[in-house]
Amino acid sequence: MLAPSSALMLEQGWQTTGARGSLRNLKKFNNQDFNQLRALCLSQGLLFEDATFPAHVSSIGPNLLPAAELWQIQWKRPTEFQRNPYLITDGVSRFDIKQGEIGDCWMLAALGSLTLQKQFLENVLPKDQGFQDDYAGIFHFRFWQYGDWVDVVIDDRLPFLNGRYLSVHPRTSNEFWPSLLEKAYAKFRGSYQNLHGGYLSDALIDLTGGIQMQFSLKDPPPDLEEILKAADKSQCLMGCSTSGQLRRNIELRNGIVQGHAYTVTGAVKIRYKNGWKHIIRIWNPWGHGEWKGPWSDDSPQWDHVEPKCREALLRNKDDGEFWMSCENFQEQFSWLYICNSTPTFLDFEDQHCTTWSVERHVSLWSPALATGRNNYSPAGAVSTNPQYFFKVPDYDPKTYNVVISLMQKHPKDMQDAKNLKIGFFITMENSEVLKQNFSLTRDVTNYFILSPGTYAVVPATTEDQEFEFLLRIFMKNQDHNKNPNSPPSPVLLMDGSRQNQDSSYKAVFLRYAKQGSAIDASQLQQLLNEVILQDEMTSLGGRFSFDSCRGILALMDLNSNGQLTLQEFGSLWRSLTKYMDIFSKEDRNHSGFLDVSELKSAIQRAGLAANEQLLRLMTLRYGDAARRIGFSDFVYCMLRLETVTHAFQNLAEGGSQILMTATEWLTLVMYT
Repeated sequence: MLAPSSALMLEQGWQTTGARGSLRNLKKFNNQDFNQLRALCLSQGLLFEDATFPAHVSSIGPNLLPAAELWQIQWKRPTEFQRNPYLITDGVSRFDIKQGEIGDCWMLAALGSLTLQKQFLENVLPKDQGFQDDYAGIFHFRFWQYGDWVDVVIDDRLPFLNGRYLSVHPRTSNEFWPSLLEKAYAKFRGSYQNLHGGYLSDALIDLTGGIQMQFSLKDPPPDLEEILKAADKSQCLMGCSTSGQLRRNIELRNGIVQGHAYTVTGAVKIRYKNGWKHIIRIWNPWGHGEWKGPWSDDSPQWDHVEPKCREALLRNKDDGEFWMSCENFQEQFSWLYICNSTPTFLDFEDQHCTTWSVERHVSLWSPALATGRNNYSPAGAVSTNPQYFFKVPDYDPKTYNVVISLMQKHPKDMQDAKNLKIGFFITMENSEVLKQNFSLTRDVTNYFILSPGTYAVVPATTEDQEFEFLLRIFMKNQDHNKNPNSPPSPVLLMDGSRQNQDSSYKAVFLRYAKQGSAIDASQLQQLLNEVILQDEMTSLGGRFSFDSCRGILALMDLNSNGQLTLQEFGSLWRSLTKYMDIFSKEDRNHSGFLDVSELKSAIQRAGLAANEQLLRLMTLRYGDAARRIGFSDFVYCMLRLETVTHAFQNLAEGGSQILMTATEWLTLVMYT
């Protein structure tokens, strides 16, 4: 069964530096270490039993089945009913999968596509396990979660109802990778019940860490055929879905199931009669049930295809896989989903070899932090919430060069939490809102052709509720010297070392507040010097003084009580993260200081303004003898500049009589 359509995003094995959450240094789901647990079981001669996802109705979920059937569930290990079980026999294939009683076609369609792309499959399905050597009833699988790869450990007890698999069952009776992987994903999602209806786009991302786009087949983009060809050529994962009622499947007379997810397994252009025909191959996770129209297994269209081509393409079996024309594909299906580690499916009509770079940011959006407004507006979003700047150096007006993906982070242990309507604005240097995208989905992703210039992305939600998010900005890099026939390069990951700083501000606050509800200037000084200045680059310019911390506190203290609440500290933390990013980008020689020209560029990157007179006074007031500004002084300086700029704008907008220019007013306030 399939939930309503969704949009999504991605990231693959780029994390090769060994950072926690990378494929080389996985996060441990529920803090369970596979190797340690298996070694312990082997040393004691025991089979592993997972207390965090037990063989109990709690792992099934309370609403998946009637109460009477729930208590009839039996849990069996493969060794209990198979004489010679294997994790994998004769390789991994989509034809190994047959959907069970649970409506998780959305996940199995993504899994079917995963089997076609071994570079992704190896990330999810580790090879260091099985039923032969070192078997201890324990297995593990990997999924991508909000920017990190997570290792999920399970035992091999599988649920049965009335002697039949409750979950997916393998086509080969002694092969168990589909059932065990599905169990690990159910644990990852909270229960088997949470797999009953979902988003194909979510599953594609969870299995790859990639960037995903969905395309409406009822209102397709004019270049859809080119996107499909580029996706197939660059080994993307692809899926599609039909419209229909949530959690209810209806099979039409033509064989297509409504409210169902499928895998797109191929797209080719073949000679047909006196011309050419584009056809698409699709697989049904049920493992049976196929299209009965033109280009189906027994259709007369194949009689007009060259025998060698027909033999290579046609597999006349009731295995759930079938061909259909592009025209029928658009008629019968509603959405097409494409996913890869970078947006390679947008590289059509590209005359040069390209790579994609990506910047990642993890932070918190809070409604009307600075203004106190409860109603959402574009202007409020741009002025009061985190902005992330990027520069487009050059572009080809015929090809897409920027992809932006925003994912909302659900609270821990709430994978099935309700989605907020989230989105983002793209603004230009003059604060004009250029683009905006909002959707009631876990992720919002879109692609753009942007001309050279500096832009800002502003994440937001239309609801009066804060949310944590992962923002990724993909940018195309032209490489005119690269051999077009060489293999694609891995994506360049930008600013990865600081990607998780924003998400931990609550824990940082509570640690330094000493269980209180606020922090004073002394506690703030200790926090900034111990947490923010851990970075070698930011520490070179000197520590935060007590006076500067008292000044920072005064700027952020909306209640004027000499302390910062958690909400006020959250606003400061986002500013610190933003200015750390800006400082590191402008400190080109990595000296730990900004000179006058770098400071000017940093101010512009922050969306503020300062003339030469104000710049000179700022370096005199906050700089050293060489008129260079270190990070701690830069933060205080920028917070003051931002505050007085907004204050002046508010006075001017409110109609107050101001007897001096903006520059004179800023100079007076900044220098005193």
